[in-house]
Amino acid sequence: MESMDEVRAELRQPALDLRGLIPEVMKGYAEMSRASMAEGELSAATKELLATVIAITRECDGCIVSHTRGAAREGVTRQQLAEAIGVAIMMNGGPGTVWGPRALRSFDESVAALKS
Repeated sequence: MESMDEVRAELRQPALDLRGLIPEVMKGYAEMSRASMAEGELSAATKELLATVIAITRECDGCIVSHTRGAAREGVTRQQLAEAIGVAIMMNGGPGTVWGPRALRSFDESVAALKS
């Protein structure tokens, strides 16, 4: 897997290009994302863990980068993330054992970036 920064760099310009072509769709998606991830009965940290597990299931590096970074920002611990990855492995079998470690690596990169 590319590093978190490489994934973000790879997706940045195409995302900007698409936003320029369909601004209302992208604005709507951003609003839905903010509303979905906001604190509520479920904490934002729990929602980031859920999103990370889904990202592992969907085998989406960009999603993994986004939500492991969000999890790190919300104070999720490495152990909490590992236990969530365990659920992804249980639900996905072999692919979870490939994409789960990708998520752990991305989380570690996020934590290191937030500390610097």
